[in-house]
Amino acid sequence: MNPKTLIVNMAVAAATCMPPVARAEAAAPIVVSGTVGDEASKAALLARLRAVYGADRIVDQLAVGRVSMPANWNEHVGKLIGPNLKLISRGQLQVDGTNVSLRGDVASEAQRTQVANDIALALDPAYTVNNGLRVAASEQGMLDAALANRIIEFESGQATLTDSGKAILDQMSAALLRLKDKRVQVIGHTDNAGSRAGNLSLSQARAEAVKAYVVGRGVNPDMIAVSGEGPDRPVADNRTPEGRARNRRIEFKVVQ
Repeated sequence: MNPKTLIVNMAVAAATCMPPVARAEAAAPIVVSGTVGDEASKAALLARLRAVYGADRIVDQLAVGRVSMPANWNEHVGKLIGPNLKLISRGQLQVDGTNVSLRGDVASEAQRTQVANDIALALDPAYTVNNGLRVAASEQGMLDAALANRIIEFESGQATLTDSGKAILDQMSAALLRLKDKRVQVIGHTDNAGSRAGNLSLSQARAEAVKAYVVGRGVNPDMIAVSGEGPDRPVADNRTPEGRARNRRIEFKVVQ
């Protein structure tokens, strides 16, 4: 290892930045290794990491040795270790003299830009930053992309899928199969025409019909939960035909 290299391995993102399924992993260790010039530098770095991630998560593998460090190196590195690093999962921050390399997964392009901008602002022009962050596709994002804001259609007033509804579910089934053991809730929704009790029953029956269809395409029935919420969660104005059409929908939600 280059004696000037500080490496911080970020195993997972913080719980507040993660979906519920990943929160159980939030206590994974943050490993810091490399060589710094003196005990004061080591103590300052560890204190900063503990302040950001929590003392219990930091695994100290830092060594103290005879190294050549740029002016104000400790100050710059301290600024790099900020709260936005917790947006990164399966990542690594590496500082080798005035060369900074950052890699790992973030949830969106906006987060990628945010972290990169924060790092750039923390450093002076003498430093070079290699931004290797990538946007990771989430399980929910996969389902949303497969549905692509389309409406899964049924016969009017019934829980019988139309041919176009089946075609969409063929694509949704392929996406669900890629999720493997993740649990997904299929939620039926209606507009507000008719009685609430009737709409609740219809939305439940349609969610059950969707489950039956995707199970028939090989999806594990144990990974699918169903519910019907009737007219209670509209996403559009029920006073217009277009709004009512949007409210008659099936929602797929990763829950575990």
